[in-house]
Amino acid sequence: MGVLMSELRKDPIVGRWVIIAPDRAKRPMSPKSEAFVPGGGLCPFCAGQEQNTPFEILAYRDRGSKPNDPNWRVRVVPNKFPALGIEGNLNKRGEGIYDKMNGIGAHEVIIECPHHEVSMANLTEENIREVLWVYGMLFKNVGVAGGASLEHSHSQLIVTPIVPINVWEEMTGALEFFDYRGRCIFCDMIHQELSAERRVVVDTPNFVSFTPFASRFPFETWILPKAHNSHYENIQKNEVEELGTLLKTILMKIETVLDRPAYNYIIHTSPFDTRELPHYHWHIEIIPRLTRVAGFEWGTGFYINQVAPEEAAAFLREAEVDPTGPRK
Repeated sequence: MGVLMSELRKDPIVGRWVIIAPDRAKRPMSPKSEAFVPGGGLCPFCAGQEQNTPFEILAYRDRGSKPNDPNWRVRVVPNKFPALGIEGNLNKRGEGIYDKMNGIGAHEVIIECPHHEVSMANLTEENIREVLWVYGMLFKNVGVAGGASLEHSHSQLIVTPIVPINVWEEMTGALEFFDYRGRCIFCDMIHQELSAERRVVVDTPNFVSFTPFASRFPFETWILPKAHNSHYENIQKNEVEELGTLLKTILMKIETVLDRPAYNYIIHTSPFDTRELPHYHWHIEIIPRLTRVAGFEWGTGFYINQVAPEEAAAFLREAEVDPTGPRK
């Protein structure tokens, strides 16, 4: 008998949880570019097509406009084919040595602009800032290789009942460093990268962007706040304004240097039900999809990166872009 609803299942060896979501196989794939009518006639995310999405959860709208009508700037709707659902109980249980629970959580889509735009780098700074206000673990897929099924610029937010193992391992390593040295490892990284300058891409008053010393992928780029903050949701208005410009700048640099690659970016932040953590630091990881994870990586957990982060940072630094310029 097949799986009839979404489930979370735990790997008993490494502790990694996976989501088994059979309904996701029914989601639509984006038609070829020529199938889109100018103005987004066939795109369910474009303004005027609100009837083709679930009812909105949140929207930044023009004054006087009504929910689920046009005249919005950023719109949040439930994912039509969610990996996790909001209704029901977790019902944690065992199956022999295996652990599983019902797929309870949340899966939302953040539609980042009303017009049919493929690249977030082409949005205005103000538009990007409003998107950043909406973000609360969030991930963004750009391009087919990045996992995007519809091309209209959007992000996805998934709330899980357990901390994902990648974030857990990151938080555990940060805690071990803090227990040993009494300092936040991310704060130390920021200090060292700003001192060395070799891997810094952009340095602003409140943020720094750099290619990590042990980058897993070519042109992997991180953005971190300079002031210690473990929870993204605590970001301040002036920081959002600055981050909006910085994020657009980095994405424009990546698109310029790498000829508009598919990419993912993820916000790593502390679990929302925890207090401020002295050992963890929220950050954004941007990963251009230039290589594929193959047998060696799957078999060993090691990554092979063909571009030194110092070289990647130099290319990105030298790329001249204007985030205040007109949308292309």
